[in-house]
Amino acid sequence: MKLLLFALLTAVLSFAQDKVGAAPAPAATASGNDAKPDKPSDKGDKDDKADKAKQTEIEELTSALREAGSSPKDYTRVLEAHLAKYPASAHRAEIEGVLAKSAVEAHDDARIIKYGEQVIARDSSDIQMIDRVTRAYLDSDDRASAEKAMALTAKYEEAVGKLRAQPAPGRLSAGQWSEDLDHAAARAMLLKARASGLLDKKQEAVELARKSFEMFPNEEAAREQGKWLAAQGDLQAAVERYADAFTIEDPHSTEVDRAKDRRKLGELYTKLHGSEKGLGDLVLQAYDAMSIRMADHIARLKSKDPNVQAASLLDFTLPGVAGNSLPLSSLKGKTVVLDFWATWCNPCRAQRPLYAQVESKYKTDPNVVFVSVNTDEDRSLVAPFVKTQKWADAGYFDGGLADFMKVNSLPTTLIVDKNGQLSSRMSGFIPERFVDLLSQRIEETRSGRASN
Repeated sequence: MKLLLFALLTAVLSFAQDKVGAAPAPAATASGNDAKPDKPSDKGDKDDKADKAKQTEIEELTSALREAGSSPKDYTRVLEAHLAKYPASAHRAEIEGVLAKSAVEAHDDARIIKYGEQVIARDSSDIQMIDRVTRAYLDSDDRASAEKAMALTAKYEEAVGKLRAQPAPGRLSAGQWSEDLDHAAARAMLLKARASGLLDKKQEAVELARKSFEMFPNEEAAREQGKWLAAQGDLQAAVERYADAFTIEDPHSTEVDRAKDRRKLGELYTKLHGSEKGLGDLVLQAYDAMSIRMADHIARLKSKDPNVQAASLLDFTLPGVAGNSLPLSSLKGKTVVLDFWATWCNPCRAQRPLYAQVESKYKTDPNVVFVSVNTDEDRSLVAPFVKTQKWADAGYFDGGLADFMKVNSLPTTLIVDKNGQLSSRMSGFIPERFVDLLSQRIEETRSGRASN
């Protein structure tokens, strides 16, 4: 919440610098216009009044936010009071955005709907807000809300479709991007299933929940399918789906969720068979079947991206800027220097000649390898940049390695020992000492004296 308010204050103060006190634009007149143009003094007076009104609003909002304390409820009260007093505020969009996100944090469905709808109206690509507003409607469990939720699922699917046409952001691997989009598409389909069920289209709900589960296996989709199968009276199929929900490994599932699945599973099974005798065997069968399904799911992801289950640095394969690739496992037994950089990073550009000096010192040593790792979100910028800079080595994209190694600032240099273990980390650089310091770290790593 504090970060959201800081962003709001920054936007408000930036607006004040740009708008308040700016010189008025000259008035335009058109031939044949009967209206009398304002006199220069009248125009100036109006602009002065408008500027003072804007300044007053900004001062009131800034003061109120600073006096609200640390309570999210107080912040919400202050912002809502401000909108009531200034319904035409130039900052309405930013304030409603903060109120919507605050409502999400507070699980306040009424405000999620009230302010989230405004956010979506301005930006129909905001998948997270579409998801949350849709869920808030569905929590109402009534037909009118289900119809509104159904309309939002269409926007959800459209937004995901547009994202599929875009390349993976630079910090995400192809597999991670594909998995994120599959998850989003499956969630949209799941919410559509729930809305369909609430609108008495139970068979459609079952089918949509099944498709959601096939696209991205998870506990919630299996449970949703079981819910509507039970509502149709197909208890055997419902039991099987609740067994899937209970046994699937889902990082988003809580112990409370699992306890509810177990309870519902027992209720339905007992209703069918008179007791829970034999339920354990059914659960074991579901576990075995789910393990096979999840292994197939991971295999499909790995076919798109070899890094999808990378558990160590040496598990990564870096995609090359020039189209080649580098399995880091091929460098085991060597000392590896990883240089993380981006086209927008001016210190990275300043560091490059110094980095090249160190690299030249080891050019005849096959046991020391230098790898340039780019972290740009937009990968299309990299090859032209490297060409313009006349760098000899275009290097590789990070393919998820930067996040895995917790590279949070640029430039960052990692020195990895012959066993693939991080030996030293250098964040930023001191120009006059960089060459000597990096050379020293490399030698310490080679001798086994370095520590992260």
